[in-house]
Amino acid sequence: MKLDVEETVFALADAFTISRGSRTQARTVTVTLHDETGARGQGECVPYMRYGETVESVMATIESLRDRLAAGMTREELQTALQAGAARNALDCALWDLEAKRAGTSVWALAGLSSPPEPVVSAYTLSLDAPSAMHDKAVRHAHRPLLKLKLGGEGDEDIARLRAVRAGAPNARIIIDANEGWRVEDYRLLAPVMVALGVEMVEQPLPVDQDAALETLTRDLPVCADESCHDRSTLERLRGRYDMINIKLDKTGGLTEALALKQAAEALGFRVMVGCMVGSSLSMAPALLVAQGADVVDLDAPLLLSEDRALPMQFDDAGIHPASPALWG
Repeated sequence: MKLDVEETVFALADAFTISRGSRTQARTVTVTLHDETGARGQGECVPYMRYGETVESVMATIESLRDRLAAGMTREELQTALQAGAARNALDCALWDLEAKRAGTSVWALAGLSSPPEPVVSAYTLSLDAPSAMHDKAVRHAHRPLLKLKLGGEGDEDIARLRAVRAGAPNARIIIDANEGWRVEDYRLLAPVMVALGVEMVEQPLPVDQDAALETLTRDLPVCADESCHDRSTLERLRGRYDMINIKLDKTGGLTEALALKQAAEALGFRVMVGCMVGSSLSMAPALLVAQGADVVDLDAPLLLSEDRALPMQFDDAGIHPASPALWG
């Protein structure tokens, strides 16, 4: 196989802000694998500084496997060659895509899924902002069935944001993502307000190194692990702390581990959310396979971009639709 790896940058439609900071573009890494028959497989990852990744470090990690890929490295060999993370994700998804193109079939069939993927309803994210600004965004997106609010400020400020959004979108379902931005005191203050306003779930309220407190806190609504959950090796420490896990391919290191993580988590009684980093439709395409049957889906990143891939995935009232085979899969 021949390897091509490059940075691909997508401008965002608006600044995207969470508790850790703000950005105006999505910096991704695109991997393309070619074989001697002319078949081509692609994958995309979004390096994340929270996990010690940069575009440059991820590209260097991928480049380190150039010779092994040229010699015919398999997906199974990749799982042990690299640890879970963005670099393995891009390569794993490119290998799945290449295998499907070579075989003249689909990735869902190769993965042994029972049926073709169907459209799924995705959350739409309102990034962290002043209450008035979040209210205005909620009004503009009140027609969407599921809104995800980025919070993570002081408890009183987040209560104001939450109430502003509920006022702007009185009929939308709401979930919350604090991105590790709360203290135990904030969670205790916000929990009854979230319940009263009909919030269905809160994602990663406490920092990873403080989430043991969730074992003794009354969880008034389901709590989902995001930064605390990466692959199957992280599941055991989540028991008793979380009710759900958020599966992101950039954390699992690709579709291969994501499918295995979903199965293992469900066997342990966790509900499943499937999410994403801020990437293009090429990142969402494999994630949509994992999202089939998930309790919550959050694959809205292409809607946050001002530009997308040449063959973008389609969003309508039915949700996000499977990718064109020409894009992936």
